[in-house]
Order: sequence, then structure tokens, then C-alpha cells
Amino acid sequence: MTSTSADKGLAVEGGRPALEGLPPFPSWPQHSEADAQALLGVLESGKWGSTHGEIVSTFESEFAAAHGAKYGVALTNGTLAIAAALRAAGVGVGDEVIVPPYTFIATASAALFVGAVPTFADVEPDTHLIDPASVERAITPRTKAIIAVHLAGSVANLDALNHIAETRGLTLIEDAAQATGAAWRGRPVGAIGHLGTFSFQSSKNITAGEGGIVLTDDERLASAVYSLVNVGRVRGGGWYEHASVGYNLRLTEFQGALLRGQLSRLPEQQKVRDENAKLLTQLLADVDGVEVDREPAEMTAHGRHLFMFRVPELGKAGLRDAAAKALNAEGVVGASGGYVPLHRNEALLAESTALAERLGQPYPQADCPVSDLVCTDTIWFPQTIMLGSTEQIHAVADAITKVVGSGAALKTAN
Repeated sequence: MTSTSADKGLAVEGGRPALEGLPPFPSWPQHSEADAQALLGVLESGKWGSTHGEIVSTFESEFAAAHGAKYGVALTNGTLAIAAALRAAGVGVGDEVIVPPYTFIATASAALFVGAVPTFADVEPDTHLIDPASVERAITPRTKAIIAVHLAGSVANLDALNHIAETRGLTLIEDAAQATGAAWRGRPVGAIGHLGTFSFQSSKNITAGEGGIVLTDDERLASAVYSLVNVGRVRGGGWYEHASVGYNLRLTEFQGALLRGQLSRLPEQQKVRDENAKLLTQLLADVDGVEVDREPAEMTAHGRHLFMFRVPELGKAGLRDAAAKALNAEGVVGASGGYVPLHRNEALLAESTALAERLGQPYPQADCPVSDLVCTDTIWFPQTIMLGSTEQIHAVADAITKVVGSGAALKTAN
């Protein structure tokens, strides 16, 4: 077929979309008849809460085993999973918790929930992951914990971060909300640090609409998380035996049933995501101006929650958001400019500064130039794109090539 000028022009300007004629990308969440039967089974059992059933506890064991962890405690969401992990580790009022600024706000706000002050360490420009050298510079006498975010499914440098935590007497928490199934040196993430947290929110690669889990190999920490999730109870204790003050963060058996089905399908889905991500990376290798995130050599499995790349020239021209809009018009639904830098979020800064002032301590000023930069030129795709067909992935590469090479047209479209 002979291409025309309309074929080559941007879809936002009336050109032919790169993915025109192809089916839509898979919808998410996905479910099966087995899920429906599992939910019906819970309904008919009358055991809807996890204190009376065994489905959530079974899922906890299965998920922990899949990630090479000894203990897993499921709870309401990934945000409170981080808060529970911090509290279990003894982080509290006046302590400082080091987090990256290129992450979802929950990573930082969870520290505030337990009375701690979130402080920021910069990220690496070619991975978007927390930079261990910046972590070292951010440590103060009040630092109690480091949260390593395994962004997009890639794995932060756990060798370096574990070394820092060990030598400085800090707790290392893995925020693996986007990294279910990822691995470092052959070991799944989640219990490589002292604790690991996961999210089962609607967009995640395993979802029950909402939910989360905390993993650890430390029995004491696991018991502390369990007590926090279960209003201060201890395993095997009485119903009105509250050994500590805890929250009520339990999952329902309905959520546990959905999560067990999701977990069973994960290996097959991850294989598709992984193959497609590698194909797209290969197709973009020679596209001028596109810098796909580096994958650390020690990372032996990628969680494939997002596909991330930078386009520095479009960032310099202030056209990143226009490019994301143009990619959506080409049929790459869900293309986004991603996060804004948390170290410049007014709500976080105001609350963190006010807390520090009440405690009579200075609030450390963040120096995160890399995060400032990548927030201007990063584009990412959701995991549903990676569940598409080989033909769709080729078309996505064509769309990126078209959009990245259309700077002047983007200015017009913008």
C-alpha cells in the first residue's frame, strides 16, 4: 500500500492514526468464570470477613511464597501497607524517612501518617529509580528508614541500599507497588529489604480493586504488622485480647478470592508483557531522541507495570505533554507524562514543614535536579499496552517514531 501525507501526519492534526484498524488493547482488570464462581462461593459461605474465613490467609501464604518471603500480611491498600511497615519498624514522631520524589504521593504521605517527616533523595536519570549516592547525602541523625521504590516494575539498587541501611542502622522498606513478580539477582522483591509493600489497586498487575500486602522474613516485624492490621490482636489470641493499639485494615474474603485468581494468571500475563516490552525496546533502539530506561544488570525479572522512556529534546521544548496527547490520538491509549516532582508538591511541603517546626527541627531542603528534569521529558505507557499483540507493539513503535519526529507539528497541535 502506498503511504500518503495523511498517513504520515499526526492524528491530532487529521493524519491517519498509527494504530488505526487494529483492535483495542486488552481491557483491565481481567476476570474469568472461575473468579465469578470463587466470589459466589464466598457469598454462599457466609464467611465474608477474613477473621472468619481462610481465603485471605491462603492468599497471604501463596503471595509470600511466590516472592520468596516467609511472611505476608494482606491489608486494605498499598498506602497503608507502607504506613504499617513504617510503624512495625518503629518509625514514629519526629523520625525522618528518605523517599524518592519521582513516585506516587503515597510513598511520602505514608511517612506523615505515622508522624514521621519525609525527606527526599534524587533519582538516577536513566532508570528513574532512587539514587543510592543521593540517599547517603540525605541521611541526618533523625533518619530512621529508607523507602526504595521499584518504579514501573524495575528494581532499585538493593545491593547498595541494603549496604547503606546496614552500615547506618536504618530500616529498608521496598515499595513494590508496581513490581509484583520482579526479582533482583534471582530473588523476588519484597523481602530483600527488611519489609516490602505491594498494592492491588485497580491499575496494578494483580488487583482486587483495592488492597495491599506487607512481606518480610522477620517474624517480629510480621507479628507487628499483623497486630497493626488487626486492631492490636496477636495470632492465636482472644477476640478481645488487644496486646497493642492497632488499626483495622483487614481485607474481605471477596478480595482474597479475586486476588488468588489474579495471582494464578500472573505468570502467563507477565510473559506476554515481558516479551512485548523487550520487543518495543528493540524497535526503539535506533529512534533518534528516545531514551528507554536502562534495566539494571542485577535485575533478573522486571515487573512490567509501566513502559518508560525519556525524550529530552521534547522536554527542552516544553512539548512532552503535547507528545503524550499525540500518542493517545495515534491509538496508544494511556500514554502519559507521568509524575510531577513530590519535592515540589505544595501540600506535602506544607505539612512536612509544619510537622518539623512543631518538633523544633529544621526541614531538610531537597536538592533533586534529576527528578526536576525527568518530570519534564518522561513518557510512560500502562501495562495494558504490553498485553497487546506483536502487531500492536510494532504500531506503537511507529507511533512513537512519528510523534518524536514531529516537533514543529506538535507545537501547532499544542
